[in-house]
Order: sequence, then C-alpha cells, then structure tokens
Amino acid sequence: MKNLKTGITTGLCAAAAAKAAAITLLSSQPTKHIEITAKNGKTIKLKVTDISQTNGTAKCAVKKYAGDDPDVTNGAKIYAEVSKTDKKSIEVEGGDGIGRVTKPGLKVPVGKAAINPVPMEMIKTAIADACSLFNYDSGIKAMISIPGGAEIAKKTMNEKLGIIGGLSILGTTGIVEPMSDKAIIETIKAEIDVWAATGKRNLLITPGNYGKEFASKELGLNIEKAIKCSNYIGETLDYARTKNIDRLTLIGHAGKLVKLAGGIMNTHSSIADCRMEIIAAHSAAAGAKPSVIKQIMECTTTEAAIEIMTNLGINETVWKSIGEKIKYHLNTRTKNSITIEYIIFTQEHGILIRGK
Repeated sequence: MKNLKTGITTGLCAAAAAKAAAITLLSSQPTKHIEITAKNGKTIKLKVTDISQTNGTAKCAVKKYAGDDPDVTNGAKIYAEVSKTDKKSIEVEGGDGIGRVTKPGLKVPVGKAAINPVPMEMIKTAIADACSLFNYDSGIKAMISIPGGAEIAKKTMNEKLGIIGGLSILGTTGIVEPMSDKAIIETIKAEIDVWAATGKRNLLITPGNYGKEFASKELGLNIEKAIKCSNYIGETLDYARTKNIDRLTLIGHAGKLVKLAGGIMNTHSSIADCRMEIIAAHSAAAGAKPSVIKQIMECTTTEAAIEIMTNLGINETVWKSIGEKIKYHLNTRTKNSITIEYIIFTQEHGILIRGK
C-alpha cells in the first residue's frame, strides 16, 4: 500500500508565519526558515516567503501544503503581519481572506474571525516563543490573512456554516492526514487485523481526534487502543464482523454520528448532511411545534439545535429517540452479530446518548 504524504494545516501555517514575523520584527533580520512544533509533538521546518518590514511592522507568509489530501487550500499563502503594542498581551485578528462567523453554534463567537481555538492557541504560543528569544515582554498584535481566501472559500461549506467572506483557520494537530478513501479503509482493516490477531474480541473505535480526546479526558479510556475510522463507519463495522469481533464501542461527536440515525454509514459531508433533518424529525415526534422545527432546520450546527431543544425541555427525549434509531441501524448493519455500545457527545454538553 502506498504511503500517502501528510500535509500541514492552515493553523500550523498561520502559527509559523506569525512566529517568523515576530522574530523578523524583534531582530530586524528577515527569517527565511522557521521551526515550529505541531500539537502532536512533531517539529517541522518550513520555508518563509514574502518577507517585508516597515517601520514597526513585519510580515511573512507560509505556503499551505496539503500532502496527498485533496484540500482546496493547498498552495494558498497564509500571511501574518505583526506589530508591537503596550498592552503586554498577544492579540490575534483575522484580515483579508479570513471569514467572519455570522451564526451561533460554532467554536468561535459570532462576529469574530474564523480562527478556531486550537489554531488560535498555536499562533499565540508561537509568538510568545519568539518574544522569549529576545526577552521582549510587551505586547504583540498579529493580523492573519489569506489573499484570495474569499474566492477559495466558495469551494467549501463555510457559507452554509455561516462563515462569510473567507476561509477558516483550522486544525487540531497541525498535521493534515491524507484522505484517500481506499488507503484509509485499508489502514482501518489492517489495524483491526492486528487487534484481532492478539485474540481480543472487543474494539474501541472513533471517527477522529475529537472522539479520541473525549474518550481519554472524559471517560478515562486508553486511546492508544482506539481505531480511528474517519467517516467510514459502515466499512469498519463490516470488517469487524468478518473478524468475529464480539463487542464494539463507538465514540463520536453528535454532529457526525447523528447521521447514523438515518442509516448513513459514510458520514462525510459530501456524502450526506442530514443532521438537521434527523434532529427536526425527532423533535417533531417529541411534540415540537412547526415554528420550532423551522428554527432547527435553519441551524448550522448540532450545538445550536441542542440549545433550542434544551430551552423547550425536550433535548433528552429527542436524543433518546435518536439513539434508538442509531441502535437499529448499527445492529442492522452488523446483522446483530456484535454487541455495540455507542457514546455520542459534544464538547459543550458532554454525553448526549450512551446506549447499547
């Protein structure tokens, strides 16, 4: 099997550009290469381009590299322009090509630049590291931009999510894992093979990093034993059945796993995005009025829908109903041959459903 090349996230690019710009500003010397450590602990050396200095500011860019992942932002330049302030704090704002959040329910408040919390932390840490190199203890203001970002964003789901005017700065680890369907499915199968070869017949699976983090921090589970199934839940269940797995625990975010209640076993948004339709249908069954159903259908995130249901006092009832349909479809897919426990959560509300 071909080893696919990993890439770097827009968040890591922004952090690297910000660190390079801060060093350039504080040293008055252009920084042509920068080392930065991703959230997974890997230190990466990146080329810095478009370096410029004016009186009191410095600006640098790092080019986004997506590896073998088909990412529309591949090749885009992420810029950071920094300047000194007297506030003794690090401020980060979004400029040209960075979208603005216009709807509630995302990880960034309405009105703010679409720079997610983890990349924001990475950017501030990178700038702080640069400041420490020069014993600089006053403030820094950074402006992140992606020229052409508004045009690139038209190829994404940003507008549907309520992010207007540009791209989001994303990433949880700093590293982009390639998303070749065949390669990922083969990797999942190989991991199940290794696990089954130990003689164990129970699996812990999760679609991605959010699920692994929740399993570790909130449930105390050993995530080293978890198999990351990405969006390929159906294929993972099918193969687990062929390996005579007896028990399986599936942990994931509500925004992804709610789709299972509709029998959708590939949860990628390009395949199906029926989150609000499913939540709205179960809310109607719980007694929600047509006006409320309309509100839910207009939500962009499961968190926003949860707020509406919580205010009505039907959230627990709705998720219990959704859980029953998830149970039905999981058992149908595995022909009732595996005992499956499912745990569905959000960061804001914790566990919404836990059943088997």
